[in-house]
Amino acid sequence: MGSIITEKSVLSGEVKISGAKNSALPLLAATLLTEEEVVLHKVPVLADIETMVDILRTVGKKVIFEKDTNTIRISGPILHTHVSYDLVRKMRASFNVLGPIAVMMGEASTPLPGGCAIGVRPVDFHIEGLKRIGFDVTYDHGEILAKRGTKPEEVTVYLPFPSVGATEHVMSTAALLPGITIIENAAMEPEINDLQDLLNKMGAKVTGAGTSRIVVEGVRKLHGCEHTVIPDRIEAGTYAIAFLATGGEGVITDVEPSHLDALWFVLERTGAIVKKGSNFVELKSWHRWKSCDINVLPYPGFPTDLQPQIIVYLALAQGTSTVTENVFKTRFAHVGELVRMGADMKIMENTVFINGVEKLEGTTVMGTDLRATAALVIAGLAAEGTTEVTQVEHIFRGYEHVVEKFSKIGGKLRYVPGGVPEI
Repeated sequence: MGSIITEKSVLSGEVKISGAKNSALPLLAATLLTEEEVVLHKVPVLADIETMVDILRTVGKKVIFEKDTNTIRISGPILHTHVSYDLVRKMRASFNVLGPIAVMMGEASTPLPGGCAIGVRPVDFHIEGLKRIGFDVTYDHGEILAKRGTKPEEVTVYLPFPSVGATEHVMSTAALLPGITIIENAAMEPEINDLQDLLNKMGAKVTGAGTSRIVVEGVRKLHGCEHTVIPDRIEAGTYAIAFLATGGEGVITDVEPSHLDALWFVLERTGAIVKKGSNFVELKSWHRWKSCDINVLPYPGFPTDLQPQIIVYLALAQGTSTVTENVFKTRFAHVGELVRMGADMKIMENTVFINGVEKLEGTTVMGTDLRATAALVIAGLAAEGTTEVTQVEHIFRGYEHVVEKFSKIGGKLRYVPGGVPEI
C-alpha cells in the first residue's frame, strides 16, 4: 500500500470541485434500466467509478469512459444477471445494481457488498424495500438472490432510518414497476434529487426528492438521455476544512453552496469567514478559531462524510468541542491516529470530546477508510514537521486528482506508490 508524505503548509488559492462520486454511482446503476444510450457528464475519474463501470460491463452493457472529458456513455442490453464477488467486495454502492437488473431480467444475484470499514452498514433496508415492492429475496452462502414477483398496485416502503442507498435502490427499481410506490422517511440528500432528475429525463415519474416522502409512479419503459452529475459536496467540504485547518484562505468553485449549509454554519460559529456566491465559496481563517459542538445527522444535518475532517479542524481550536456521530456510530478509527499526532481527544460511546491544542506533530499514521484518510492528510498539512499517511489508497476512491489539487493550493505533499488502482 502506498503513502502520502506531507509537510506543514498554509493552503491558499482556488480549487475546482469535481462531479459527485456519491451521485455518479447510483446514476450509473440506474442506466441498467434502459438499453438506449445514457450519457453522463462530469463523472469523476475515481477507483469506485471504475469498479461500477466494470460491473456494468460484466453484465453486458457497452460502456465508453472518456476520461479526458469526464463523460461516460452506457448502452446495450443486460446479458448476465450475476455480479461477481471480486467486484462487489470493493464498494457498498455496487449492491444498488441488484434491483435494476432484477426488474429488467426477472432475477439477479450478487454477493453481500464491501466498502469502507466504518462500522456496521447492513443492507437490510435494501432487502426489505425490495420485498415490499414485490421481489422474492433470499440469502444463501453469502449470495443475495432477488426474483421479480407481483407488486401491489400501491405500496408504501417505510425506512426505519433515512438510508441514502436504500432510498436510491427502491426509487430506481420501482420506476419500472406498475402502480404507485411511496417511500416514507426517505433520505433527503442532494444526490437523491440528482437521481430523480436522471430518472425523469429517462421517462420515469418520480416526485418528492429532497423531502422525506418520495412517490414513484411506475412506467413500462425508460429511454436514453444526457445528464450532468452534481458537484461533490463532500470534496468541497474537505477542501474548505483543509484551507481553514492550515490557517489559510481560498476559494472553492463549481460548487452548489446550499448543499453544505450545515458546514458553513459550523465554520462561521468557530469564527471563520465564509462568503457564498452562486457557484463558489470563499473562506478565510482566523489565527486561532473557537471550539464548537456538532451533532452528525442525516441531511440536511452535518454530514457524516465530513466528520473526520471537522475533528481535525476542532483538534486545533481554542477550547473544548464535542462531535456526536448519529449515522455511523463507531466511525472513529481516525481519532487514535490524531492522538498520536498530539491531539487531545477521547471517545465516549458515539461522542468525541476534543480539547483543542496549539499544534499537531508530524508522525506516521494509517488511513482506515476514505474520509478518515482525507482527514489525516489535512492533519499532516497542518502539523509541524513531516507526516506519513500509510495505506492511503482509500483516498483515491473518492477524491479526483487529490495530490495535484492539494499541490496547486500550496500543499507540500507527495504520493509514494504502493498499489494505487489504475484509473
